[in-house]
Amino acid sequence: MSRRVAGPAGKLAVDDGGSGDAVVLVHSLAGNTGHWSAQLEHLRGRRRAVALDLRGHGRSEAPRSAEYSIEAQALDVGAVADALGLERFALVGHSMGAGVALAYAGAHPGRVTHLLVADPIGDGTRTPEAEVRPFLDAVEFGAYAETIEGYWSGIAGSDGALLERLLRDLRETPRETVVRGLHAVMAFDPKPALAEYRGPTLAVITPANDFGYSMHRVGPGLPHRVITGTGHWLQIERPEEFNRILERFLEE
Repeated sequence: MSRRVAGPAGKLAVDDGGSGDAVVLVHSLAGNTGHWSAQLEHLRGRRRAVALDLRGHGRSEAPRSAEYSIEAQALDVGAVADALGLERFALVGHSMGAGVALAYAGAHPGRVTHLLVADPIGDGTRTPEAEVRPFLDAVEFGAYAETIEGYWSGIAGSDGALLERLLRDLRETPRETVVRGLHAVMAFDPKPALAEYRGPTLAVITPANDFGYSMHRVGPGLPHRVITGTGHWLQIERPEEFNRILERFLEE
């Protein structure tokens, strides 16, 4: 069932269905609830599965304050959980949404039963400045469409139809949301939240996401599984394998 709930910065669109133990899914930058279609269908056979459009994404309102920090977006997750009466639930996040999910889990560890991060963002504060500054400047001050669409094309994998879908979602996301979201990713330090959340955690990554600053390498590290032969949006491109890993993890 699609509905809208009050969030801290505007109305938030929610896709809610199923019954049983709850799982909340959080999409990536320039994503939306549709990025979890295969997971929602799979999970709702036995569980309640909820996906939300983060602020400024999909059918959710953009914040008047233009606040897109990872911690602020984690408040969207809390608002949805409260509006739906979810006391305890599993959290699944992809890319930027993995950082949002982690930030929520670190702030509210008693409410999160499991945390799965799919090809997550890492420690933005440790990403080499020389690697990211030209890209951020080009996105913010230069040829926005050419730069951001070129980057999406480089990480999406080899499925042309999927790339077209992702580019359509990207184009439908406000430029301010994307630019401020990128800055939020680069400012995010996952270490405090990783120290606070001690529940079951799993990272599901692609081979390209394996740096010293990757989330599963930060601090003592996280248990992780690798899905090969896919681009960054692994839950869309390899849904059966992703769902099997997710199901086993939730049954722990």
